[in-house]
Amino acid sequence: MIQQDRMYSPLLNPLYEGCDMNDLCVGTYLIGATKEEEAIVKAASIGIEQTTGSWIDVPEETDEMRAKYCSKIIGIYEVPAFENQTNVDRQVAPDGLRFYVIRIGYPVANIEDNIPLLIGSIMGNIMSMPYLKLLDIDFPKKFVDKFQGPKFGIQGIRDILGAYDRPLLNNMIKPCTGYTPDVGAKLFFEAAAGGVDVIKDDELIGGDRSFNKLADRVKANMDAAHRAEEIKGEKTLYACNITDEISRLKDNAMTVIENGGNCIMLDVHGVGYSAVRMLAEDPDITVPILGHSCFNGAFTCSPYQGISSKVVTKLCRMAGCDVYLTQPPYGKFDNTFDNYIINMITTKAKFYDLKPMLPFVGGGVVPGLVPRFMKDAGNDILLGVGAGIHGHGMGPRAGAKAFREAIDACMNDVPLREAAKNSPELTWSIQKWGIYGEDHSKGLYAI
Repeated sequence: MIQQDRMYSPLLNPLYEGCDMNDLCVGTYLIGATKEEEAIVKAASIGIEQTTGSWIDVPEETDEMRAKYCSKIIGIYEVPAFENQTNVDRQVAPDGLRFYVIRIGYPVANIEDNIPLLIGSIMGNIMSMPYLKLLDIDFPKKFVDKFQGPKFGIQGIRDILGAYDRPLLNNMIKPCTGYTPDVGAKLFFEAAAGGVDVIKDDELIGGDRSFNKLADRVKANMDAAHRAEEIKGEKTLYACNITDEISRLKDNAMTVIENGGNCIMLDVHGVGYSAVRMLAEDPDITVPILGHSCFNGAFTCSPYQGISSKVVTKLCRMAGCDVYLTQPPYGKFDNTFDNYIINMITTKAKFYDLKPMLPFVGGGVVPGLVPRFMKDAGNDILLGVGAGIHGHGMGPRAGAKAFREAIDACMNDVPLREAAKNSPELTWSIQKWGIYGEDHSKGLYAI
């Protein structure tokens, strides 16, 4: 008797409604297949490769094992949705590709409380295939419940700062690296005194440097923060970059805390999600964690390969970042608007019991962009400003003041040009960099 090809079996291809979705992490992929390639076979092959099997059947991979531990193909959707072979023949070139969105469920039992194994299971070997990109992962509650997520989140950061109703302002110390603690503290003080809420190290200066020791940097910058508080009457968070070898991360974090630091920063994709989680879930780490996204583009930018930045944002939130950087489409980077908004939503939308992350936008942010950012994200946003403060013609304190006046204007429905009439600092910024929708341009940026 001829037996059904197992690739077509409901065992590997159940309906969504036939699965216990609380037992599956579901990966959604974009795949390209040759014109005559069977999408069902391709999808099942991907799922088998990442769970129980290989490119050929092996004796001990039984149906009983597959039922419990093999992947489940719960959706295959061609784009466009061809159902007529004549249309395929007419519209797809002989050597052309057909594209599909496929959804593959991976048993939670295969992964459980293990981010590296999650990456190996849902991304793994298959990511070296051409025309395959992971678009999203749907996590069941039983999986996410093992993760603490952000220790502070948006509300916790606002509680520390005592700033509840407005967008928050961040500054990155510039130059990025190569400076001494006293130089950094001077820049820190000026920006903080002008009204910056969170000042962070650049992603390029982490841990101990020969020219800038971690403990010295923390002491100098926290002294500047306290002096600035006497002027502005507001606290300042200092996100000290502790990025380092994993074996040194806890010591670095404790150096920050023991020297009076009130926030730490990590280059997430340099140290890894599990390193972030290790610190976030450690009761000794009593300060917020700011996650920087540098290197993210290496595996998200291609339209046909890698993973989406939505997946990255979800993983950062699960791992425990309180703040995470994303690139907007308006400045020096080239993110699409839809992708940027999806990432903003992903930081704040309900994710079972995980606290929301504070979305952090950077890369060419100027005062003339404040109304646009508030339209996009409301008040729960951290505006990341580097050169827009340190490159201000009247100095960094004036640069910070220009931003705070732009924020206040937007909070009170006052047009920026109207607010600038009483602010030489804001006037200088608008004349130099413009207002989005009027004269602000991508041509401002050299990168």
